[in-house]
Amino acid sequence: MSSERTALVVRGGWFGHQPVEATGMFLPFLEAHGFRVDVHDSPAPYADAGYMAGVDLVVQCMTMSTIEPDELAGLRAAVAAGTGMAGWHGGIADSYRNSSDYQQLVGGLFACHPGKAPEECVGEQSDNYVPYRVNMLPAAAGHPITRGIEDFDLVTEQYWVLADAYVDVLATTTQAVRPWDEWDRPITSPAVWTRRWGRGRLFVCTPGHRVEVLENPNVRTLVERGMLWAARGSTDPDPSRGDAGDLSVAP
Repeated sequence: MSSERTALVVRGGWFGHQPVEATGMFLPFLEAHGFRVDVHDSPAPYADAGYMAGVDLVVQCMTMSTIEPDELAGLRAAVAAGTGMAGWHGGIADSYRNSSDYQQLVGGLFACHPGKAPEECVGEQSDNYVPYRVNMLPAAAGHPITRGIEDFDLVTEQYWVLADAYVDVLATTTQAVRPWDEWDRPITSPAVWTRRWGRGRLFVCTPGHRVEVLENPNVRTLVERGMLWAARGSTDPDPSRGDAGDLSVAP
C-alpha cells in the first residue's frame, strides 16, 4: 500500500466563513502528513465514482450552497466505502440546506447562533459573537481527538445544533437563557462529534467561524486531529505525543 493518501478539499459558499483562507491554514498540515491535496470550488468531484474511490479524506468547507443528486449520492457512497469526511462550523454543519440526505450523513445541522442583545447589534457578523465555553466530555478524555484538551472559552458564533442519537459527542456547548431570548431553559448542543457511516468516519467541529477562531490552539488541534482520525486507513495517534501525531496506515 502506498504511503501517500489523497485529501479532497471542497470549499466555497458564503464568503463570511473565509473558506479559502480557512482551508489554506490546513493544507500544509495535510501535506506534511502524507496527503496529496486536491482543491475544488464545487462538490462536482463527488459525482465521479472512479475518482472518489481513491479519495481517503474529504475536507468539506462549503457553507450553504447546493448539491446535485448525483454529487450527493457519490459522496454518501464514498463515505460508506471508507472515505473519511471532516470539517468545521458552517462548512460542514450548514452545507446544502436543500438536502436532508446530506444532513443525515453528517448527523447534526446548524439551527441558529443566538447573538447579542438587540440594542447591541450593529448589522455586522459580530452581532452573533458571544462568550461561551466548550465543555469536553469526561467520557471522551481518552479519545485521540480530544486527549489532553480541557474546557476552553471562545468569543464567536455559538452554534445551536440539531443532532441525532447516532453521533458520538466529544464536547458540548450550552446556550444560556438571556432576558431577550424566547427559550426559558439552557440548551446544550454537541460542539464536537464523530460518526461512523458504513466503513467511513466523519468528524465535525462547530467552532471555526473565521480564521481567527481556527487559530485558537484548542480549535486548531481538534480540527487537525479530527482530519487525521477520519481519514481512511488511520489508526489512533500516539497518546504520548502532545500534538496530533503521525497516523499510520492500518493493515
